[in-house]
Amino acid sequence: MIDLPKIETNKIAFKLTQKAEVLVKKGHPWVFDQSITKQSLEGKSGDLAILFDNRKNKFMACGFYDPSSPIRIKILQANKPANINADWFKNKIKEAYEKRLPLLKTATNSYRLIYGENDSLPSLIADVYNNVLVVKLYATFWLPYLNDILPEILAISNTETLVLRLSRNVQKEGNEFGLEDGQVIHGELENEVIVFEEHGVVFSANVIHGHKTGYFLDHRANRKKVGEMAKGKTVLDVFSYAGGFSVHALAGGATEVTSLDISGPALEIAKANAKLNNFKGTHNIIVGDAFEEMEILARERSEFDIVIIDPPSFAKSAIEVDRAINSYKRLANLGLRLVSKGGVLVLASCSSRVTSDVFFDLMEEVMQTAKVNYTVLETTKHDIDHPIGFKEGAYLKTIYIRIQ
Repeated sequence: MIDLPKIETNKIAFKLTQKAEVLVKKGHPWVFDQSITKQSLEGKSGDLAILFDNRKNKFMACGFYDPSSPIRIKILQANKPANINADWFKNKIKEAYEKRLPLLKTATNSYRLIYGENDSLPSLIADVYNNVLVVKLYATFWLPYLNDILPEILAISNTETLVLRLSRNVQKEGNEFGLEDGQVIHGELENEVIVFEEHGVVFSANVIHGHKTGYFLDHRANRKKVGEMAKGKTVLDVFSYAGGFSVHALAGGATEVTSLDISGPALEIAKANAKLNNFKGTHNIIVGDAFEEMEILARERSEFDIVIIDPPSFAKSAIEVDRAINSYKRLANLGLRLVSKGGVLVLASCSSRVTSDVFFDLMEEVMQTAKVNYTVLETTKHDIDHPIGFKEGAYLKTIYIRIQ
């Protein structure tokens, strides 16, 4: 492993408002700047925040301090004192790994090993693609702790190569310490495109230049489900990106699959991913805006046995929620025009600000307003390697609707 920065850190004492104190004691991992009432010194990113309660002045929690974020403290441990050191990190990584063991018993060698706050390691993502580990940092407070945590993640994942990815807000400070986005920290990388397996279906991910860590692993269980439904069916995969649903459908025996996405390069990856597998069906590509292209398909009276609509997040802030809801309604109505009688409409949302209850009710409202006979076959949330540790950590939800 290359030499990692050695950065000194301090401990800072804090007290919070009563409301924030209650939330922290209940296990919420975020403390916002306006919730802080007392602070012993200014501090820098990566300093350890020690929180004391107001009544007894006793230890309440500890976490990472981040002066550049409105979420000023991200909690590591609450209610029980801890030494945040290599042993503490090792135990948290082991706990995270053990949650994923059922998945690792399947024909799958790609998974999320660390999922940020939901695994008590805030702003840190670790994904495994075959024998390559990709660690992405979303906060500069991790830089002083890389010597403690990276060897432990590498060891437990039993991978040969470690690639470090840095979010935009981390890159400047990372560069000052000799770290770069896409840097190989350990081992060798002969090809930045890694081939991996997902429930027996083969995919590829660019771990250096790909979006996030290279691939979206969160929909794995839903992709498998669609693959199992697809034999002898025609399938439309809207917002297909790199073809996750499309490839599972083709591998599952679909007669014809159409991948629709606005990104031509993403669809080229989808075609390449499909060719990594054996299939007999036809794979069609449509490059264009999903709303416009679905409208064209509907006017042409195209129909599909399975229609999957999995858009990007429509609500990244509270003020975007109403617009997001209208977009989901439009997509569901377009999907209804394209799904054949007896077919299945699969609708998903990854907008955390639109809760699962709101989204599922909204989709049923569309069905009822359209006066179609339908059956909700199933609703799903996160796969096992994306555990939900707090309310805001939940974002993915999918509903399967059969149109009678």
